[in-house]
Amino acid sequence: MTDQDYMREALAEARKAYAMGEIPIGAVLVHEGQIISRHHNRREIDHDATAHAEMLVIREACELLSRWRLTGCALYVTIEPCPMCAGAIINSRLDKVVYGSSDYKGGAVESLFNVLSHPGLNHEPEVVAGVLADECSQIMKDFFKERRAARRSTQVAEGSALEMR
Repeated sequence: MTDQDYMREALAEARKAYAMGEIPIGAVLVHEGQIISRHHNRREIDHDATAHAEMLVIREACELLSRWRLTGCALYVTIEPCPMCAGAIINSRLDKVVYGSSDYKGGAVESLFNVLSHPGLNHEPEVVAGVLADECSQIMKDFFKERRAARRSTQVAEGSALEMR
């Protein structure tokens, strides 16, 4: 499979998150050419600030491989990892990180911070950015556009109810 194929699998996870009302970020973790873990954001559902797609696939891969060092593995994620996830990537020794769209508000790979290539760290994974970037960006845009529209309609409805009093 190609980087694009694996990213399509991560996008399928992002669509699951979208359908559940979660921020639509999906990830897959690949070992020896096989997807061994796939997840999407679950912060709202799990009531867990750390339930990012990347964290979930890293935890599951560690459990499946019975080791914390994930050398020989690659992470595919639809949006540039945040600082927490970038730290987990370094600590788990992933060989490769492929992401779709940049995150200019919270990205910790290249956009806002450069955690994965910070001098002095004991591990620097290969980074590939922009794989299926348009699709990865569009699902986020659609989600937040829908969320803003729902919020506006709720505010209008609340305002109408107040006027009737």
